[in-house]
Amino acid sequence: MTPPPRVLHQHSSTKTSPPRLLHYDSSTKTPPPILLLQDSSSTPVSGTEQVKYPGRSAKPMSPSDFLDKLMGRTSGYDARIRPNFKGPPVNVTCNIFINSFGSITETTMDYRLNVFLRQQWNDPRLAYKEYPDDSLDLDPSMLDSIWKPDLFFANEKGANFHEVTTDNKLLRIFQNGNVLYSIRLTLILSCQMDLKNFPMDIQTCTMQLESFGYTMNDLIFQWLDEGPVQVADDLQLPQFVLKEEKDLGYCTKHYNTGKFTCIEVKFHLERQMGYYLIQMYIPSLLTVILSWVSFWINMDAAPARVGLGITTVLTMTTQSSGSRASLPKAANANAQSNNGLQGNLPSNKDKGSLKRCSACAREEQLAQGNQPLYLNSFGMEPCMIGGDGPLSETAAFFAGLPPGHALFEIRRRFIERAKRIDTISRAVFPLSFLLFNVLYWFTYKVLRSEDVHASG
Repeated sequence: MTPPPRVLHQHSSTKTSPPRLLHYDSSTKTPPPILLLQDSSSTPVSGTEQVKYPGRSAKPMSPSDFLDKLMGRTSGYDARIRPNFKGPPVNVTCNIFINSFGSITETTMDYRLNVFLRQQWNDPRLAYKEYPDDSLDLDPSMLDSIWKPDLFFANEKGANFHEVTTDNKLLRIFQNGNVLYSIRLTLILSCQMDLKNFPMDIQTCTMQLESFGYTMNDLIFQWLDEGPVQVADDLQLPQFVLKEEKDLGYCTKHYNTGKFTCIEVKFHLERQMGYYLIQMYIPSLLTVILSWVSFWINMDAAPARVGLGITTVLTMTTQSSGSRASLPKAANANAQSNNGLQGNLPSNKDKGSLKRCSACAREEQLAQGNQPLYLNSFGMEPCMIGGDGPLSETAAFFAGLPPGHALFEIRRRFIERAKRIDTISRAVFPLSFLLFNVLYWFTYKVLRSEDVHASG
């Protein structure tokens, strides 16, 4: 039988109060509810206040009290000690988001990029149940109160944080103790470039993330399974095309202080040829073609032929010097230097041949006017001595020769040879330049390109 409820009688009189009557059967296990009864002279009690159950709602904890309890001085949390101390290593999952990618410099062999670096790990000491939210976004100043991985970039040459308008950092804690730490960085990373195929090269630049002080017994880095490396949709590079495939891997480092965890990502950059075609290849092509005009200039126009040859050589030299200024002083030749070399060789040959031909033509003109001259080196470089100037013994000897002398026959043969050189050069030089270009572009665009893709 259910025991009757415990009855508590209360009178409105404040002077005396009758004894409280409590009826309770000890044989029952569950105590009955407490009913507060008042007489008619007292103030009526609402229905919700008539029945009271013990152990009901407590005052909710404020956010400040909660944080003090979670990681404050009274919590017992020590940021100097890693999670799972003396236990299994902490697994830190990393991923990066690339905001900008550029300033790739060949002379210093480095590149610049702006990234969001995100790290996530589990710290059981930060797990909570007292707060209703699944996650908490905390102020960046709280980062000094928790343990963080000692990540650094192994191939970093320079870096800086961003503090406008506030520290670009994010700290988020989840109920199960997971911690998300994100930070915005601008990095200058070294990149070992192979410039043998420049400017038709494909460079592979690496980013390495390594632990500085914790060995693999305490800390292990790994890439996020989904989207480990993300790139902004509007990202464009001025001289390169960033390929979509990015190689992810491990680069564990072994030092005399221990074995340290390391992960890396490789970016493949293909250089665009548009700038170099307009600024280097097409001007060089036109300069070489212009040098062939000397083969159609009359042999007696020595100033025009010599001036054209010298101008061609100087132009090619200036272009070659300007292109090498943006490259490191490497011992091996690249594709661009080879292209400049093929432009200089025909120009130098043009210069030598037109010099000989012009001299022979001038000699023929002077011979027809019966002006005194002498032949040096058997007509290869004839020189005229005229006027009232003194003549050397050799010049005087040749000046006194009759017109039908055998030396004049030698001179005539050299003049005919010079004319044949001009005629042959009009066809040989363009054909040789065309053959060179076929071999040049086939070598660097087909053969070496296949080698680069195979090694990559």
